[in-house]
Amino acid sequence: MLKGVLAVGLVIAIGAALAPALAAEVGQSKSFRGPVGLQLYSLRDMLKKDGAVAMLDLVQKWGFKYVEIADLGKLTPVQFKAELDKRGLVPVGKHFPYEKLRDDIQGVVAEAKALGLPYFGCAWISHKAPFDEKQCREAAAVFNKAGQAAAENGMLFYYHNHGYEFGPHGDGTLFDLLMAQTDPKTVFFQMDVMWTVHPGQDPVKLIEKYPTRWLTLHLKDLRKGVPTGPKAGKTKLTDDVALGTGQVKWPGLLRACQKIGVKHYIIEDESPTVTQQVPRSLKYLEQVEFQGD
Repeated sequence: MLKGVLAVGLVIAIGAALAPALAAEVGQSKSFRGPVGLQLYSLRDMLKKDGAVAMLDLVQKWGFKYVEIADLGKLTPVQFKAELDKRGLVPVGKHFPYEKLRDDIQGVVAEAKALGLPYFGCAWISHKAPFDEKQCREAAAVFNKAGQAAAENGMLFYYHNHGYEFGPHGDGTLFDLLMAQTDPKTVFFQMDVMWTVHPGQDPVKLIEKYPTRWLTLHLKDLRKGVPTGPKAGKTKLTDDVALGTGQVKWPGLLRACQKIGVKHYIIEDESPTVTQQVPRSLKYLEQVEFQGD
């Protein structure tokens, strides 16, 4: 009888020990808690060739639970949401064109609701280069309007940086101006890590400078040897490499992001070898270690 009790106790103990590992979602490690999702733009070529169903099947096969939506392919928002639901995929955001946010915010809200989004955002400010103060202030007004509309409908709005926002302005950058001119209660940001490192910014310092404004993170690495800085220019798609193999110092950045409470970490891989690189990126995240607080 005692042996039986001990055996049951051992099974319970082992089960308790294994529970965290079994419950862990894809892309998480002992240090890095995630949650990790995939920006579906990463599979844009597959969407065009094979359609949304095949694309989402692959995302499910990789083990993702969360996705950020890009193009819907040939499906309506309601149809796309149904396909996500079939696979247990949870949409956590979608980028909308700047012009649509400016001119048809109610249309954006309607589509976001149909897709079941908690957040919606913008990934590019339409502008005439170089991006300047006037265009920055105009964008801030558009974002404030979008943020208010999102809040009124139980959602959050975010802007995704692309590098041109870090041009000099006063004692800082135009990005600092954009932060200052947008409502901190309704306008949030999604840091694209590669498009922060490439123009010469320190992502950890930026996270710490605006700890209450970062909603999500785009996990993207930059090939070693690619020049960085204000005059670095453009990159090639092949400069987008698997996480942990490029220039980004991930442990310190992920630690800083967890400290301020970033909500989702979204892999975006625009390379032509995306189907090989995404599993490698997930493996890196599942092994990354850093000291917690």
